[in-house]
This record gives sequence, structure tokens and C-alpha cells, in this order.
Amino acid sequence: MVMPQIILIGAGGHARSCIDVIECQGVYQVAGLVGLSRQKDFMALGYSVIATDGDLHGLVEKFSFALIAVGQIKTSERRELLFNQAETMGFLLPSIIAPTAKVSRHAALGAGTIVMHGATINAGARIGKNCIVNTNALIEHDAVVGDHCHISTGAIINGSVSVGSGSFIGSGSLIKENIKIESNCVVGMGVVLRHDLNRHSHFLGDRSI
Repeated sequence: MVMPQIILIGAGGHARSCIDVIECQGVYQVAGLVGLSRQKDFMALGYSVIATDGDLHGLVEKFSFALIAVGQIKTSERRELLFNQAETMGFLLPSIIAPTAKVSRHAALGAGTIVMHGATINAGARIGKNCIVNTNALIEHDAVVGDHCHISTGAIINGSVSVGSGSFIGSGSLIKENIKIESNCVVGMGVVLRHDLNRHSHFLGDRSI
């Protein structure tokens, strides 16, 4: 059976992780990467940069599927811009789930979201569009994660937590149950969050800025 081809929009370190998940999943064949002009001759795990962002209009005629493979730290602006462009152009942005991840059949994933190796998404959880649920992250029952969020490696989002769109949750952080994190927040690495965060807050463990 011939697998449908997918292009990755992004050619950095996160793209390499995405390639590995896609290969392990075995649903799509990576056709190539879309990178910056300075990356035109770049190779990632045997796949070439076949185009730059300005070439996307031409690619949609050849490839139906795309995934945003740009990483996200602090701000979601770049990922959000690329996702909206790709969606407007007519690309289909599927959710990608590593075979080692555990996603409840009672959970929901939005378009373009990738769930990396060893992550767990429990019953009743809802994950928005264009999110990264990174390696070994845990999203517990009935938690809601908005669009364009990055839940980093080993982060724990406990039951009924709400994470607003565009937010970043750092590696190894622990979010107490029922906490509300509003949009475009940053939670630092390895911190414990026991209180709500207003939009655009940065919580680094001892204070919000």
C-alpha cells in the first residue's frame, strides 16, 4: 500500500523529532522539508529541504498533507502564522500520534497536532490545533489545551486544567488540578504551578512577570 506523502514546514531540530514520529507511525511518507532560504541544501535524517516558505503555493498542487515542524519556545507566533497560511492554501493538516504514545479514545485532538513518543493523553482531554505534546508529557483527564500550545517534555498537566491558546509549558513542570492558564503564557522548566495565570504571564517558579 502506497502511503500518502506529507511535507514538513520547518527544517530545524523539531523537524527531526517529527520525522522520527512519522516514520514510526507508518501512515505518511515524508516527501521533504520546507525551510528558510539559507537551508535550501540542508538534509535532515535523509530528507531534503525541497522548498522555502515562499514556495508553498506551488507545493499545494503536488502534496495534500502538511505538518508544521517548527519548534516553539516562549512564543507561538511563527507556528501559528505558518499553520494559518498552510490551512488557507488548502493543505490538510492531520494529527500525528507516535505509536508509543497513549491517547484515550475518549480524548480529542485538533488538526496539525503531534503527540510525541511516550506521551499520555487521558479520557476527556481536549487538545487544540497545531499543538506539540512532547516526549513523555502527561495530559490528564478533562484537561483542555488550546490551539498552538507546546506541552514540553515530561510536563504534567493534571485533571481539569485549562491551558489557553499559544501557551508554552516547560519541561518537567507540574500543573495542579483545576488551574486555569490563560492565553500566551509561559511556564518555566521544572516548576510547580498552584495558581491561575492571567494572559501573557511568565511564571518561572517563584514569581510571575
